[in-house]
Amino acid sequence: MIALRRATLDDVDWLVDLLNGEETEPFLGGGAARDRDAIRAQVERSLQEPERAGTMIVEVDGERAATMKFELVSEAHRIARIGGLAVHPGFRRRGIADEAARQFQRHLLFDLGFHRLELACYGFNDRAIRHSERVGFVREGVKRRAYLRHGEWQDAVQFSLLREDLDS
Repeated sequence: MIALRRATLDDVDWLVDLLNGEETEPFLGGGAARDRDAIRAQVERSLQEPERAGTMIVEVDGERAATMKFELVSEAHRIARIGGLAVHPGFRRRGIADEAARQFQRHLLFDLGFHRLELACYGFNDRAIRHSERVGFVREGVKRRAYLRHGEWQDAVQFSLLREDLDS
């Protein structure tokens, strides 16, 4: 069974290991928190401001398998930016990320009342692009050579999902 929950301070060391793993780190955003103090601060903010930011843990049969996060971008327009999806190597290629993303979408759009979810993937990250499309996000365009990552300029593929996309 796949379940989504908010990260706690007990998850910080696991998150540090996952986000710095050699199979995970190259695909995450360059500005993402990686060190223990920054990840702890993110988790604390998620616990203190649950409607503005969230660091989430995906569990499979009670075992930590993945993480994802969101942050309020516009309160007036009810827009959240999501990202930071990282699946532990032992849980990949089992459809866990797809089901967890769908649960996350419903939580943000229906439980927290967001109108629009936005995300961006590096243009080289074909797996993330396919995942985004599989779970219903609509490709809106490409920001060309928008981000410097590992010494090279990378494109960012932009996606969104609206509340009414899930209503239909």
